[in-house]
Amino acid sequence: MPAYRVDLRSDTVTKPSAAMRRAMAEAEVGDDWYGDDPTVNRLQEHAAEAMGKEAAIFLPTGTMANQIGLRLHFRGTGHLVVAEATAHVATTEVMSSAVLSGIAYRTFLARGLTAELVARGLEPDVYYDVEVVDLVAIENTLGSYCGAVMPIEEIRGIRKIASDRGVPVHLDGARIFNASVASGVPVAEYAAEVDTVMFCVSKGLGAPVGSLLCGPAELMREARRLKILLGGGWRQAGVIAAAGLVALEEGPKRLHEDHERAERLAEGVAELMPGSIDPASVETNMLYVDTNVRGLDPLEATQRLKDEGVGATFLGGKVRMVTHVDVDDEGIGFALAAWRKIAVGA
Repeated sequence: MPAYRVDLRSDTVTKPSAAMRRAMAEAEVGDDWYGDDPTVNRLQEHAAEAMGKEAAIFLPTGTMANQIGLRLHFRGTGHLVVAEATAHVATTEVMSSAVLSGIAYRTFLARGLTAELVARGLEPDVYYDVEVVDLVAIENTLGSYCGAVMPIEEIRGIRKIASDRGVPVHLDGARIFNASVASGVPVAEYAAEVDTVMFCVSKGLGAPVGSLLCGPAELMREARRLKILLGGGWRQAGVIAAAGLVALEEGPKRLHEDHERAERLAEGVAELMPGSIDPASVETNMLYVDTNVRGLDPLEATQRLKDEGVGATFLGGKVRMVTHVDVDDEGIGFALAAWRKIAVGA
C-alpha cells in the first residue's frame, strides 16, 4: 500500500476519529439481517429524519445504495433511466446497472441535468410512440464537474417535469452534505424534491464504511429485500453504524473547512501553473487540475505527486484532488510544495 504524507485521492480514505473508535467499541449490536441491531436501527432513523423521509436503509456502499434506489423504480429491461453522461450511475456504475437490473441510460452531456434536458429525455420512443423512461437520476454534488453544487431551483424544475410525466426521481447525494454547506440549502430541502435519495457517511462525513438510502417506508421495505438479495444482509453491523452516527452528527459541522482548504489549494496551484485551474470553479471539496496546459501529462503529474508523498488521482484527463477531515492546513502547504517542484520541472 502506498504511504502518502497527504492523501488527496478521495474523501473515502479518511480514518475513523477517536470518537468514532470509542463508539464502535461500545456499540450495542444485534443481527441486522433480522432487523435486531439497535445501533443500525438508530442510524437509519436519524438518516431518515435528516432527509425528511419516512425510512432509511443502511448499506455497505454508495454503489449498492444507488443500484437499489434505481431498481426500486425500474419496470424492467427495455426501459431507460435519464441521467447526465458523466454521472456516477452512468459511468462507474453503468455495468452494475446493466447486470443487476437490466438498466440502460439515456444521457446528456452537461454540467448537471436541467429541466430542459429532462423534458427531452422523457420524450416517447421515436419509433413506437410509447413511454420508455422509468426514472430520472440526478447527482449532487457533481463529481465530474469539480464537485459543483446542483442548484435547488434546477432540481425543482426537474421534479416538476418528471412529476408531470409520472416519472420518479432518484438523487445520488453521495456528498449532499457538502452541497448543503456550500449552498446554505438544508439537505431535507434537496431530498423533498426526489422520491429516493442516497448519501454516504464514508466520504466527507468521515465514517469508515457505509451509505444510507432514504425514501417512503413502503419502498424501503422492498429496498431491505433487495439489500439481502444482493448480499448486503450483514449481521452485527452496529459496530460500523456507530461510526456513522458520529459522522452524521459531527461531520456536517466542519465540512466548510474542507471547502476552504480546497479553495486555498486551487488558488495555490493556479498561481504555480497558470491556466491549469480556475479557483472560482471550486465550490466544495474537489478540484481538477489540467496540467496539459503546461505540457505535462496529467498521469505523469499524478505519479510525480506520489513520489513527493501526495496522493491524487488521474480522472477525466486531469489530476483530481479531494480535501477531507484528515487534511489540515499543514497538509495543504505540503501539497503545494509538491506542486511547486512539479511546476518548476514542467
